[in-house]
Amino acid sequence: MATTTTTTPPVPRAAKAPKNQFDERVGQRSLISTLLGRPEMGAVVGAIVVFAFFAIFAPTFTQPNSIATVLYGSSTIGILAVGVSLLMIGGEFDLSTGVAVISSALTASMFSWYFSTNIWVGIFVGLAFSLLVGFVNGWLLIKTKLPSFIVTLATFLMLTGINLGVTRLVGGGVASPSISDLDGFASAKAVFASDIPIFGINVKITVFIWIALVAVATFILMRTEIGNWIFAVGGDENAAAAVGVPVAKTKIGLFMAVGFCAWIAGMHNLFAFNVVQSGEGIGNEFLYIIAAVIGGCLLTGGYGSAIGGAIGALIFGMANKGIVYAQWNPDWFKFFLGLMLLLATIVNLVVKKRAEQKS
Repeated sequence: MATTTTTTPPVPRAAKAPKNQFDERVGQRSLISTLLGRPEMGAVVGAIVVFAFFAIFAPTFTQPNSIATVLYGSSTIGILAVGVSLLMIGGEFDLSTGVAVISSALTASMFSWYFSTNIWVGIFVGLAFSLLVGFVNGWLLIKTKLPSFIVTLATFLMLTGINLGVTRLVGGGVASPSISDLDGFASAKAVFASDIPIFGINVKITVFIWIALVAVATFILMRTEIGNWIFAVGGDENAAAAVGVPVAKTKIGLFMAVGFCAWIAGMHNLFAFNVVQSGEGIGNEFLYIIAAVIGGCLLTGGYGSAIGGAIGALIFGMANKGIVYAQWNPDWFKFFLGLMLLLATIVNLVVKKRAEQKS
């Protein structure tokens, strides 16, 4: 009887993947794409161009004393630009920031003067007032569902009236009384309006406060859950709420953060000049927004960085002082600032689209 032998076919070996074959499941962005994807990248390019421009046409612009002056001018805008940048990333605006700075300074000075208290008491009363204004702005936004443009425009008008009306009613003028003789003035001035010598150059303390605020805001945005909430509510408020993000608390907190920054700027104004003019601050809110937009914050929310807002403020400071050092007619400053805003916005949009295409 014949025996049938069954031959088992050999099992094919797994084909070896080529050594340099790219696994499409693992996406890695190049360094260039990562840098281009940063919100502040367009502002960095703009800052370099502006610096080089004034370095050529105004040689004194690059001297150490001039740079210290530029940084000081930038810091007075940059302190508020930090809070405004976070708020814009969260999808909202605040048009009351300019007069809120003056409101906090008037509150601190007039409370201490007319109640004969240590100036530090007035300082903390001013802080409470600034935080309250921020809280009310955020609370009204949440409760009424009105656009932040309308809510804060109303706050802007009310604070403008309060600043002028109360100052004139209580003091009979448009300026607060001088506080240079009050207890605690020297220590408060050292905290909010002193000079710090760096290699023989006096640098205003506001520059260091500004840098510290940028560092804290950047850490919050990039390394904390609160930062995720800010980006989420700015990108899509309804989607953020659906996944458990505390939208109301986040937005109220952002408005209060703006109030805190306004308080710092207000205290600097108070102790730098000893008195406060109640009609000042009007129009400065646009400078803070411009700095944030130049720095890469989108008007639609959900995108931007505190570093970008700082660079936007630096560009403002360089343009403001550079025109003076170049001995040009300062009437052209607003034109230059508007041009920078338009160009920076276009560059930021182009850079963002290119980065998304390469990612």
